[in-house]
Order: sequence, then C-alpha cells, then structure tokens
Amino acid sequence: MGSMKISELLSPQAIVADLQAKDKTRALAELTDTLIACEPSLSRENVIAVLQEREKLGSTGIGDGVAIPHGKLAGIPELKLVFGRSQGGIDFESMDGQPAYLFFLLIAPEESVGVHLKTLARISKLLKDSIVRKKLMDAVDQQDIYQVILDEEA
Repeated sequence: MGSMKISELLSPQAIVADLQAKDKTRALAELTDTLIACEPSLSRENVIAVLQEREKLGSTGIGDGVAIPHGKLAGIPELKLVFGRSQGGIDFESMDGQPAYLFFLLIAPEESVGVHLKTLARISKLLKDSIVRKKLMDAVDQQDIYQVILDEEA
C-alpha cells in the first residue's frame, strides 16, 4: 500500500473549519460526528469510547496548538481521518499546557499497526512546521484548508 498522503485519507467533507466545542469531551464528540456523517456505518458510541480510552493513557495534545486524538476500531476497512480547527482554542490537557487549535482525528482498523503509526508520524511532521500551522489557521473555509494540505504534500 505504500505511504498514504494525508490528502488521500482526508476528504474536504471531513474538515470542520470552525469547531464550536469549548472543552475536550465536546471536541471529541464534534469531530466524531463529522466522521459519522462521512461514514454512517460507524458507531458513534464506539468511536468516542476508543478515543476516550486513548486519552486516559495521556493527552493526544502534542503541543504547539495541535492535538491528534486517535484510536483503533474493529471492522472498519481503512483508516479514516477528520480535521478540525478551533478559532478560540480548546483546553485539551496538552503536554505544554496550551490550548489546541488544530485537530486531526484518526480512526484505524484494529490490525493496521504500520499504516496507523506512519499516518500519525506524517501528521505530526506536517504540523511541526509553524508556517503550515499558520496557513491552516488563516485558511478561509474547508476547501481552503484542504488546499493547504494538498499544497504541502505536493
């Protein structure tokens, strides 16, 4: 399968340009709702449960205003991504104590260890770049956000 690009795993419909959530629990729910809208076969309860389990091990807020909530689910054919942006910032209990603004939610098939880890690494590498983070924050709408990611991966 090789290395999948973020832009190949993420559809523009799976981008929330303006998250309304003000706290971590609601942020996870809002991102999950977007995932379910794109993948109606998934169970909302199951997705939220695996994400919250993962957060118990330590926040997926990696700092620099970025969080990558993720988990594994049985019975899904391929990895799913959702991107969310909060203009006001959300307390995600991040490692650096700062609010999170940019979110990638990742749900992977239970058996896909390699792809899962590669995608997490790819996302964190993309968002380590402060210029990319600024472009994502400045983007006008979901299409514009998607274009930033396409351009960065080109």
